[in-house]
Amino acid sequence: MARAARVAIIGGGIGGLTAALALHRRGLEVTVYEQSPNLGEIGAGIGLSPNAIKAFRALGIEQDVITVGSAAEWQIMRGALSGREISRQPVAANSGKFGAPHLTVHRVDLLAILARALPKQIVRTGARCVAVWPGTETATARFADGGEIEADVIVGADGIHSAVRASLFGPEQPRFTGCVCYRGLVPIQDIPRGVDAKNNLLWMGPHGHIVHYPVRRGELLNIVAHFDSDAWTEESWTRQCDQAELLATYRGWHPSLLALIRGNPTWYKWALYDREPLARWSIGRATLLGDSAHAMLPYLGQGAAMAIEDGCVLAACLAGIPNDPTAALARYEELRKPRTSAAVLGSRARATENHLASPWSRFKRDLGFAIRNRFASDKTIFRAAWLYDYDVAEEKGAR
Repeated sequence: MARAARVAIIGGGIGGLTAALALHRRGLEVTVYEQSPNLGEIGAGIGLSPNAIKAFRALGIEQDVITVGSAAEWQIMRGALSGREISRQPVAANSGKFGAPHLTVHRVDLLAILARALPKQIVRTGARCVAVWPGTETATARFADGGEIEADVIVGADGIHSAVRASLFGPEQPRFTGCVCYRGLVPIQDIPRGVDAKNNLLWMGPHGHIVHYPVRRGELLNIVAHFDSDAWTEESWTRQCDQAELLATYRGWHPSLLALIRGNPTWYKWALYDREPLARWSIGRATLLGDSAHAMLPYLGQGAAMAIEDGCVLAACLAGIPNDPTAALARYEELRKPRTSAAVLGSRARATENHLASPWSRFKRDLGFAIRNRFASDKTIFRAAWLYDYDVAEEKGAR
């Protein structure tokens, strides 16, 4: 009888912990190495589309995620200057169509659910990986403290600046998109009157857009504002900025948005990056997962969902081909690359459409939304049925 592969996952974010849970559920030996001293990410919201929720269903934690999430009735798109409604799509109705709800959650809440589902000894914090060597029989990871570990498979789930990716394919800088993002979290009781805090809102304006949606069962409103600018290139999610900067950036936008900005004293900013899709993800006994493999822009709301799917498919492949981990990694890559590459490129295309500067271009775009709302069969706001339809539990060749 073949021995189950020993898997080491570098990175304890959403993708890494999901992969660990999927592997643990299938009886594989797995250890997660996270560089931070404690599990947890920056306090911010995240969207989980039906394909992500179906993956959590397969892992047995769907109800836990639903309990901490928020489910809006409507996805509403407005013009950022006039406030005019461009599109209104029923989130709940679409969720029923795709077999799972569409939720917005707090990242910290989601990570806590994943961590609770894992035996405590699986996750090791304070372990910053600096290099990986992919062998033909095993792979080795070295950490900042000089320690090394060996595993049958090493998985790089360590983000857009992945040390595992750099070890496998050499150093490569991510692509700066020319966009700066601001984020804030506001307690629901502090939301100004006239601001819709129950639904998912997208305000599209010249050179930028603002989204806001409830998280943590509606207790908080998550706000993310995007604007075209090359004046800031730092990626840090923990760099604070002055409220005055946002008020100047979005001067002339709808009064309810400016009231929302004024009502929150704490804002953070970061520059937005993605990467070109890789030709391959794996070498020998090492592979990539999530942002380390396919960092994408947030405009289709699929960054976390793709990492969650990756983890489930990876576990299925390693469990399904137990005698040959290298073949299992090749199968994993074969199944995941086309879908994730399409999500990367689709997200990039959305960025252009969201930030149109010309009034005539915005009019044509908005007219297109109105026509699609009336006549198209895909009633999701960005024609995303091909994403939401997917159920990782039904992936052929990964069971």
